[in-house]
Amino acid sequence: MDNTKYGKYIIEYDPKMFPKERRPVMAYMDNNLAKGSNFYLIHWIMPGFGMQPEWDFKYAGHPPHIHKDAELLFHIGTDPNNPMDLGAEVRMYLGPELEEHTITRTCCIWIPPNFIHSPWKPISCHRPWIFMEFNQGPVHTEKSYRQILPKEDRARMDWSMWPDDKYPEIQI
Repeated sequence: MDNTKYGKYIIEYDPKMFPKERRPVMAYMDNNLAKGSNFYLIHWIMPGFGMQPEWDFKYAGHPPHIHKDAELLFHIGTDPNNPMDLGAEVRMYLGPELEEHTITRTCCIWIPPNFIHSPWKPISCHRPWIFMEFNQGPVHTEKSYRQILPKEDRARMDWSMWPDDKYPEIQI
């Protein structure tokens, strides 16, 4: 921050905030950094991301969950000659039925409050693209719905990476 009157409103991402993050984070903001802000996370997806051996089964990826607030998931292609081509294939499951959707084009997925969504899983990536997660609340909240996954898939997941079955406290 500089000593100008409005320099405090220019906030750069601090990589120390997410030391274990596998995705190159570009920007992060929430109510804890700037009072009154909603939650925003923007990061690159690079070739090779998501194709980890532990994600080699159908429902691998970010497990089913809900948020207290609405969420927008932007998938942005980076080819200036064809911006609608994502440069990747992403699998997204929606609803308690785990309805499967394949994303290959630039789009935004609207997630209403308390709507079960995910797994979210990159299947392939041949060009870097940008992923933006905007929660319409002051901080990121998440409650797991892992119980809707088939028992054999639940047993294969490393659950240490994912939140437990409660919302974190919101600091306002």
